Order: sequence, then C-alpha cells, then structure tokens
Amino acid sequence: MYTILERLKGWPDVDMDQIRVVFKLQKEKFHFMAVSDDKQRMMPMPEDRTTGQPLAYPEAVLLTNPIDPKLKGEVDDKYQYSLENQHNQVHGWISNDPPVGFWMISPSHEFHAGGPVKQDLTSHCGPIVMNMFTSTHYSGRDFNISYRNGEAWKKVMGPVFVYLNSISGTNDPLAHWNDAKAQMLREEKGWPYNFIQSPDFPSSDQRGTVMGQLKVRDKYASEKSPVYADSAYVGLAAPGIPGSWQFEAKGYQFWTRADSKGNFLIKNVRPGHYSLYAWVPGVIGDFKHNSDIIITPGKTTTLGSLVYVPPRNGPTLWSIGIPDRSAAEFYVPDTNPKLMNKLYTNHPTDKYRQYGLWERYTDLYPKNDLVYDVGVCNYTKDWFFAHVIRRKGKDTYEPTTWQIVFPLKVVQQTGNYTLQLALASAAMAEIQVRFNNQNAVKPLFTTRLIGKDNAIARHGIHGLYWLYSINVPCNNLVVGSNTIFLTQTRDNGPLYGVMYDYIRLEAPTQH
Repeated sequence: MYTILERLKGWPDVDMDQIRVVFKLQKEKFHFMAVSDDKQRMMPMPEDRTTGQPLAYPEAVLLTNPIDPKLKGEVDDKYQYSLENQHNQVHGWISNDPPVGFWMISPSHEFHAGGPVKQDLTSHCGPIVMNMFTSTHYSGRDFNISYRNGEAWKKVMGPVFVYLNSISGTNDPLAHWNDAKAQMLREEKGWPYNFIQSPDFPSSDQRGTVMGQLKVRDKYASEKSPVYADSAYVGLAAPGIPGSWQFEAKGYQFWTRADSKGNFLIKNVRPGHYSLYAWVPGVIGDFKHNSDIIITPGKTTTLGSLVYVPPRNGPTLWSIGIPDRSAAEFYVPDTNPKLMNKLYTNHPTDKYRQYGLWERYTDLYPKNDLVYDVGVCNYTKDWFFAHVIRRKGKDTYEPTTWQIVFPLKVVQQTGNYTLQLALASAAMAEIQVRFNNQNAVKPLFTTRLIGKDNAIARHGIHGLYWLYSINVPCNNLVVGSNTIFLTQTRDNGPLYGVMYDYIRLEAPTQH
C-alpha cells in the first residue's frame, strides 16, 4: 500500500505535523505485541488506560486496576516502544484465537523523514499498528514540515507491506515473529517494487547509484591520518548545510553504513538533486561533500576517496562520553519501582525506556548538584544521563549547575582553548557555561533557548544533535584545579533539559 500526497503551486499555507497510516486491530483478539527481538510482551487492554492513573503527560498511565492483574503497577506509555528508522523494519501484533499475526513491514526508509536515527512510534496499546512517514516526535518544531508562500510539493509515501501470517500447529508467538522477519527480508530484497504503475515511483532501472570511500583526517586523534571512516553513516538528502538532513522532512533520503574501510554504496536512488552527508561514530560533527550529486536513471556516480576534517582546534586535554549522538553510555538510574515497565526491568541496553527517570535526579541530588572530577570519576557511573532541573515542591523547580573539575599543570598564554560541547537532545533548555566563577553575571557562552525534541519525556536517549565549539581565552584558566560550571537555567517544567553526547577540552593548536 502507498499514497501520493501533493499540493499544487499557489495553495494556502499549511503545517503537517504528522503523516501516518494507522490500523486499529480487534482488542478481543490481539494481545501480544512485538516491535523487535527484545521488545515483545503481553499488552494491557485499552480499558486499562481509562481506569489507570494519569501521569506527567496524557500518553503515560499507571495501571491501577488492569484486566490482567499481572500488569498492575506497570506504566503504559506508547513512547516506550519507539524505534529509530534504521531499526524500524517490522512490528505488529499476534492473536491467539485464531493464531494470526498482523505486521507492518517497511522495506525501505527512503520515504521516512529525518534520516536513519530519527525515532518514531511503532505499535502500542489499542491494539494499534502504525507507519509514521513523518512527525515532530523527538524533533519538535525544529523539524521543517511547514509549507509557505504557495510552495508546490509531492511525495510518495511507501509502499509499505501489511502482512498477515498464520502458522498451523503452533501458538508460539516466536514462530509468527520469525516468519514476519523472514518476510521482511524478502520485501527488502524485492525493493523497489515493480508493480507500481505510477510515474511518481521509479523502478530499479530508473534509479541511480552512488559509491565512494570516506576517510577522517584528525591529526590529534591518530598519528596515521587520514583513517578509514569505519561504520560511517553516509546518505543523500535534499541540498543543505552540514547536518541539515536531520531537519529535513519534505524530500527523500537514502542512507547506508560504510564498511570498516569507509567504503559505501548507496543503491536505488530516485533521480534528483541531492547533497551527500555523513557522520562517523566516534567523531564529532557532520560531513557534507563540497559538490551536490545529480542522480540520473541507470547511472553510477563514483566519488572516489573523500576526506572529512572534523572540528578540532588543538590536542585533547580530557573528554567525557563517546561522540555517538546518544547519551546511552552515561549513568541511567533504576526506575522508581512503582513506575516500571517490566519489559525493561532486566534490559540493560534499553534501561532508559523506563518512565519518570528525570525525577530520579532530584532523588540522587536532593540539595547539591553533580560534580565530575576528571581523572577520578567514570562517566558510566558518575555522569547522569540527562541534565534536568531539580524539583523543589509539588509544582516548583530550580535550575541546576553541574561542575567539571580538572587540573592543569600549565596554562598556555597564546591562543584559545576550545570546549567542544555536543548535545544529544534539548527540550526547552538553555546551557550556560562559566569557567572558575559560578557567580559571573555574564557566562562565557550560552546556547540560549534551544530544543523541543522532548526526548527526555519520551524515553528516547537522543533527539536532535547540537554541536558547539566554544573559544576559551587562556585568562579563564589557572594552573592547578579548574572548574567548568554548566547551568541549565530554564525551570518552568519538569521535562526541561538536555542530554549530553560528548564534552572535550582542547589545548591551543600546537605549531
């Protein structure tokens, strides 16, 4: 199934926050949901949500009197089952009587907005199955889905495959799930479909290919430079500036992962005008090829060896975290036992999916804020996954200031130091940066008010990526112990804050 959406030139202004297809299954039949190999469970009934206790936002409900008593005390929240586009290939529900599975399969993500790590909803209590073509989830209004000044637009959403399976002789949900995964692989192998008669959907012989190799040149990270961009995300999206692909919702995107030597091959690209973008796990910033790419039917564009020079002003003095656009490596606390989803009780890679973790900061730091001592602390244990505000009363909060304490044996008197500050998420937040004087009226740097991705509330561990390269004049530092003060100033709601991706202090460039 697919749809073609079009607006003609001169049509009125409009915003489209969401474009999706939704199936609501029979609640008497479908009780078991599967969205991945490790996210499968018996789900609550829709009635359980109406008898439950509403929590911080309408999507989250504490089950107080569920039809299945084993679910009492759990939180139901559809955002706990979100997936990144790159992992959102098949999801759905299984009925026991009759034994039937209902699955949503996405054989391609070219029509999904926001790139490979954009997150969105899958299946949830209803029972509901969705394919989210575009939405503001985990991005907010920074995601460009506004049409103004008579702009014309057309896009093919899909095709996606709705698959029903029935396996005789078994009521094992795993059998239905494994069969759905096998069908998903067949659909991916058959992409692009050849049955589409619309001229708006090009067949495989009407599409093009892009290939090349990406390397990274960072002399302070490796003596051997450039090095291969191992496992880089490389993609084609609408022309723009570096990183603009994560805000892009109107056009098509085509992504792949490079191999260990940085080689990439992007197949079945629709004809058109694109920019080539990339980002490399373990490396900050965004790459954009200096020339746009024109895809013509049946042609292969060979780009050869490309080199990405990431933001860097000098050698690393210290760093916190891993530059992977996620806060997953930091300390994620145990949830309040009265607000848990048992699916994630012993689920270390998705521990952050539990409801209410932002409140745990106040529990762990009731009076004094986080202090991180470089060389002594371990960011996996001592750096809270989200910089949020502290609860003071029932509906009152206060800003929080985190400290990074680090020693310097010498302070160079020429050139600037650089603080690389990468954020994995921001929700109505402002981070102010001060050096060695927490009470300075004017911060050395401020992000100002940024972000509406709401990833903290939606259990996302990341939203949109932000990178700031902050010049630090040498007179802000001293020989001996130094302290960086990071203040999250916005305190109008419990869900305001940021998730850090990576922080690095660089010395001035050595000549």
